[in-house]
Amino acid sequence: MESMYLFILASMALIITPGPDLVYVLARGMAGGKRAGVISAFGVTSGIFIHTVAAALGLAVLLQASPTVFNMLKIIGGCYLLFLGWKMVKDTSALNLSVDTEPCTHQKLFTQGFLSNVLNPKLMLFFVAFLPQFIPQSAPNKSIQMIIYGGIFALLTVMFLCSLGICAGSISSWLKER
Repeated sequence: MESMYLFILASMALIITPGPDLVYVLARGMAGGKRAGVISAFGVTSGIFIHTVAAALGLAVLLQASPTVFNMLKIIGGCYLLFLGWKMVKDTSALNLSVDTEPCTHQKLFTQGFLSNVLNPKLMLFFVAFLPQFIPQSAPNKSIQMIIYGGIFALLTVMFLCSLGICAGSISSWLKER
């Protein structure tokens, strides 16, 4: 149960860290309002399930076969997360939220969010490196554990991104009124 609390804390830290998904939802909420932000958030979050299932199915066999590989994956994952943190600290570029002015359909908002998440190779690597760190080696069914943890990550993500989309839409409406 302790690993679950650590997973939730680590997940929240990663979810609130600015990245393409956060910027996409923020930009769509600002451009299209609260509803556009929320639909975009659901699109992005649905991509998480693809990464979760892929990681669970592909890694489960490998992790059950070799504790050495499991430990190496944990070390590589930790190094990767440190690299991402270092890269973010060194990045001094400005945040650009420019979007086109023509409104998007709900389907297009959802699909763009989904594709931006699914086609992000860094996110797949993240799931392969992040999830296994919280699965005990003694867990009887690692793939089920990974799917549960991926579901928790998706739930936390959709809650945060929906809130962000609603706030962005509210701020946009407030600014347009003034």
